Amino acid sequence: MRDVSENHSEGLGAVTQMRYARIENEDGSVVCERCALAVRPLARMKGLLGRDALEPGEGILLRPAGSIHMLFMRFAIDAIFCDRDLVVVDVVRDLAPWKFAARRGAKQVVELAAGAADGVSPGNRLSLATIDE
Repeated sequence: MRDVSENHSEGLGAVTQMRYARIENEDGSVVCERCALAVRPLARMKGLLGRDALEPGEGILLRPAGSIHMLFMRFAIDAIFCDRDLVVVDVVRDLAPWKFAARRGAKQVVELAAGAADGVSPGNRLSLATIDE
C-alpha cells in the first residue's frame, strides 16, 4: 500500500490510501495487472479524471458502482460491469468521452484501456489478488 496525497483546486485536500490488485479471469488470464481499488467516495468520484491515458495493464475498480460517466474524459475505455461476486454482467467496449453507461444488477465496474477487455464476456467470474507496493 502507498499513500497518495490529493490536492484539489477547490481547496479540498485529502489523503487517501489507494490499494492495488491484479484481476484475473476464471481461465487464469490476466484482465488487469495493476488495478487501483476505488472503494472510498473521493477515489470513486475522481476515478480516471485528469488522466491522458491508461498505461498497458493498468485500470481502476469502482466499488460500489452500477453506472459510470465519461464527462471530461480524454480517452475511450472498456468498462466491465460486475455483480457483487465479480461475475461479469456486461462489457461496454470503446466507451467514448462524454457518454454514460449503466447495467442493471451491476455493483462494481472495472475500467480499462480501450481494447483491454477483449477476453472478457458476460458470465465470466473475475478474481482479485492484492498487490504489495
